[in-house]
Amino acid sequence: MALTIDDVAIFADGLDHPECIAVHPDGSVWAGGEAGQVYRVSADGSEIKEVVNTGGFNLGLAFSPDMSWLAICDLKNHCVWKLDLQSMSLIKFAVGAEGVLFNIPNYPCFSKDGHLWVSESGAFRQITGKLFRFDKEGNGVIWHDGPFNFANGLALSAKEDWLYVACTWLPGVERIAINADGSAGVREIYCTLPQSCPDGLAFDAEGNLYVGCYAPNCIYKVTADKEVSLLIDDWEAHTLSNPTNLAFGGKDFNELYTANLGRWHISKINIDAKGQKLACHK
Repeated sequence: MALTIDDVAIFADGLDHPECIAVHPDGSVWAGGEAGQVYRVSADGSEIKEVVNTGGFNLGLAFSPDMSWLAICDLKNHCVWKLDLQSMSLIKFAVGAEGVLFNIPNYPCFSKDGHLWVSESGAFRQITGKLFRFDKEGNGVIWHDGPFNFANGLALSAKEDWLYVACTWLPGVERIAINADGSAGVREIYCTLPQSCPDGLAFDAEGNLYVGCYAPNCIYKVTADKEVSLLIDDWEAHTLSNPTNLAFGGKDFNELYTANLGRWHISKINIDAKGQKLACHK
């Protein structure tokens, strides 16, 4: 059953048009801003602290499995930053691979063994998206040459045998099988979402996929049987305002946080499902 806007709360307000979001194992919620900010929000949402600034426009965030660093996709600087979580120092982790430079490095996603996938969106209204894969040292390959219709948010299946990709102007979600040797396997369309702009992805523990849409201001739920339903819609665009990346967190891991690129806050939705824990939560 679809939720209503009354099921959505403002978790933290006063951020600079956050596009990305990630939940730390300690319960804090991290987000980025359009002027290079990386924010840490306390678990109760009461304290917002800018911990570092990349000088760019931050898109996706992801914590490494060992919690030693945070991967930050930067649109303006065309790179993935490595933020050391102990020293809070920034270095450029990657600017591309195999002679191909990032244009729009959009979203990072870690596997349990520390490999990092990065979606390269390509260019606006051009079907040129790719997927990159990097080892812990930053050595990378073009994992799948696509082309994808604006590759955006990523999510790994619980068994890490599929990588799911939000393709904004498909519009919908594709998935690529991950072979035993880590290479890319079969590619298929998982679902289409007409008249929407899919952006962020998150799985719950039952294998349902949640899709945040930049437009309209809604979140879809897609079951493992590929049945699509509308989870929540905000036609007023005030509580959910261009929702982008999604992340599960909270004390019982049953709260779905959303970044809102159209405004200045992070939203929190209490849903009747626990999230699938990411590599950093194991």
